[in-house]
Amino acid sequence: MGVSSFLLSVIIMLCFGLGVSENEEMKALMSLRSSLDPEWKLLTSWTGLGDLCDGSYEGVGCNEMGQVANISLQGKGLSGKLSPAVGQLKHLTGLYFHYNALCGKIPAEIASLTELTDLYLNVNNLSGEIPPELGNMPNLQVLQLCYNQLTGSIPTQLGALKKLNVLALQSNRLTGAIPASLGNLGLLKRLDLSFNRLFGSIPTKLADASLLEVLDVRNNTLSGNVPIALKRLIGGFRYENNLGLCGAEFTSLSACSASDHLNRDRPEPFGVGTNGFPTRDIPETANLRLNCTGSGCSKSSKASQASVIVGVVVVSVIVSVIGVLSFAHYRRKQKPDNAFDTSDGRVSIDHAKEGQKKNGSPLISLEYASGWDPLAEGRRFGAVSQEAIQNLKFNIEEVESATRYFAEKNLLGKSNFSAVYRGALRDGSVVAVKSISKTSCKSEELEFLKGLNVLTSLRHENLVRLRGFCCSKGRKECFLIYDFVPNGNLLRYLDLEDGSDHVLEWSTRVAIINGIAKGVEYLHGYKVNKPALVHQNISASNVLIDHRNKPLLSDSGLHKLLTKDTVYSALKASAAMGYLAPEYINTGRFTDKSDVFAFGVLLLQIICGKRKITSAMQTAAELGIVRDFIDRNLHGRFSDVEAIRLAKLAVKCTHESPEERPDMETILQELSSCSTTSQSS
Repeated sequence: MGVSSFLLSVIIMLCFGLGVSENEEMKALMSLRSSLDPEWKLLTSWTGLGDLCDGSYEGVGCNEMGQVANISLQGKGLSGKLSPAVGQLKHLTGLYFHYNALCGKIPAEIASLTELTDLYLNVNNLSGEIPPELGNMPNLQVLQLCYNQLTGSIPTQLGALKKLNVLALQSNRLTGAIPASLGNLGLLKRLDLSFNRLFGSIPTKLADASLLEVLDVRNNTLSGNVPIALKRLIGGFRYENNLGLCGAEFTSLSACSASDHLNRDRPEPFGVGTNGFPTRDIPETANLRLNCTGSGCSKSSKASQASVIVGVVVVSVIVSVIGVLSFAHYRRKQKPDNAFDTSDGRVSIDHAKEGQKKNGSPLISLEYASGWDPLAEGRRFGAVSQEAIQNLKFNIEEVESATRYFAEKNLLGKSNFSAVYRGALRDGSVVAVKSISKTSCKSEELEFLKGLNVLTSLRHENLVRLRGFCCSKGRKECFLIYDFVPNGNLLRYLDLEDGSDHVLEWSTRVAIINGIAKGVEYLHGYKVNKPALVHQNISASNVLIDHRNKPLLSDSGLHKLLTKDTVYSALKASAAMGYLAPEYINTGRFTDKSDVFAFGVLLLQIICGKRKITSAMQTAAELGIVRDFIDRNLHGRFSDVEAIRLAKLAVKCTHESPEERPDMETILQELSSCSTTSQSS
């Protein structure tokens, strides 16, 4: 009896403790909301009521224990401050507040988040110094504080972040020397300190960091001899616009004098640099309200700096003008009101540069340091070269920027496992971004890469072109970036009312049928030096129509990336429309002949103008009774001979026995024969 009472007491205590914990998290979130969104215009779902983990609180994600583990509020237009209450959310692993207009200081209490791995506060209006307490966060892997108005020096305590992979501090107003302690970061791969006011030399200890791949110190006032060890970074080391740097081994740097070597590790307090008034190369997608003027941001509060600036202002202004003119070509004005306004300019985010697509997006292998990261550097991609893969890789900021943070107005369509958004890349081209949840993708990285290998190898005029891809561990999604096809899918042209503007002419329908057949033939491997591929989901919704009414097959090879249950789920709609070959029910396998069956159904839909093909239509097609199956919206403007031959071809393609169906090569020959006969008659 005593034991039972003890156990009951323990259970009550645990339950009470859990309730207190949940209550504390709710209080912390409400305090956070009050500071982030003081007018409560944006975080209206944060009501203080209900369950934090039921999905009703925007941007809040929980772990398996029901504790707040992730807050994702990037690009929400928040203009308040970051409350110290954030430090009370002890189980946070990810904090994503980038691309807002937050102001004020970074609270030191954030260092209480000892489980945090990702801290994104970049592209805001934060000021003050970087809290040295951040060095007490043992699990931090990514620290993004760039594009703010942070002042002071870089805390030497950051050298204690043993798990840090990415440290991005560019485009602030940081002063002082680069701490040699950053060389203690054994896992550091990317360090960006560009566009600040740092002086002194580049520490040799930092240059010797074994995993360092990117070091960007452009536009500071650094001086002294550049460590020879940095030559191994090749294009990953950026040092332009530091007039005091020297080193004969580096292009555009002069050889060092004896005094340069003598003063190698003696930082000078101030120097004349190119950014006495800092260039703020803000990404064009950031909707910010910065306290900046054309010449620079708000003045430093330190009187000592003001006295020095007076002494060098003439030289600083001259060099600043040169710097601004140099970079003006690469910038364009932000146009937040129109998601697809573009200009001829180019801009850069983080380490992006003119040759970024050639060298690949740097964040792709650095931002997601652990867990599912099938796109990490060094993996083998089969027949596709590493260079080809690099050219197709996007980073998550590019994807977010293109879609305006997956704005609802840019949503084109959604299913249980994916969503498609319209987007605009920095070069002005319009794209379709398909997001696929991690749980829908093959968990085995090798299998996923094999599927990606297939997708990247597909090149045909009747297939939607894959522009690139990105996998985000933080968002738990993979993104496929395709060319945007403006006229929607084929469903738009079926079941139309008489007189509709979307009724396709007969010649256009025949051209669309031929184009689809050519695309499927290419997939099946006829006359091309590539492995055969079965599409598995040919349907009217997966045939897109471009501005010239040319058909393009979408989702080709997509099943290679997806789990079997996801593929099956995607087929339900196709089965309901009659695209699923009858033998699939018995075998559970797709073949080139199952694609032919779906093509036959599609062919009938196009000439009948209907989404649902009835048995009466099929019979009429088989018997060649044109008036009973042809689309009446054509009003007789078609070739009877061609219509009958196409209908009979569709009947062959949809034969119950796969052996009786023609292959795609034969189908193309028959289509060519149909056109020839039509022209001669």
